[in-house]
Amino acid sequence: MISVTDLRPGTKVEMDGGLWECVEYQHQKIGRGGAKVVAKFKNLETGATVERTFNSGEKLKDIYVETRELQYLYPEGEDLVFMDLETYEQFHVPKSSVEAARFLKEGMTVLGDMYEGRPLKITLPTVVELKIVDTPPGVRGDTVSGGSKPATLETGAVIQVPLFVEPGEVVKVDTRTGEYVGRAQG
Repeated sequence: MISVTDLRPGTKVEMDGGLWECVEYQHQKIGRGGAKVVAKFKNLETGATVERTFNSGEKLKDIYVETRELQYLYPEGEDLVFMDLETYEQFHVPKSSVEAARFLKEGMTVLGDMYEGRPLKITLPTVVELKIVDTPPGVRGDTVSGGSKPATLETGAVIQVPLFVEPGEVVKVDTRTGEYVGRAQG
């Protein structure tokens, strides 16, 4: 058990029959009354957010979430299949629950937050290297569009790249924003 006064952003707890992560935390001391804790939580399974107010003496059940390396294997229907690199166990994760799933490439290593042997959250590397399969030729002097053009990556995702980037090149992409970072070395 954990006291609500020990909550911090990133703390994971079990509450209302679900698994939640503290996103924001504020301790309020009111004149005569007791202190209150106002916290915002994100559901680890559904992504829903709620804000709750607690009296300072209340307790919540804390949970242990282990971070493990997983390898993305392949898509299967509406799920993505991952393998734990330590135990070789395979997991089916709904595509909708993986942020930046459009940048996943078969064989890519990602981090998985595991609770009781099942993945709760999949985190891609901050920057991934992907090959451009299609992009229109850049026209010299075409700066009306800001000097960028759409490019289709090997995963099917479409991003904006500078005019000089050609099909077949490998580029770096920020998975948090979906933006072009630069050309890959090599």
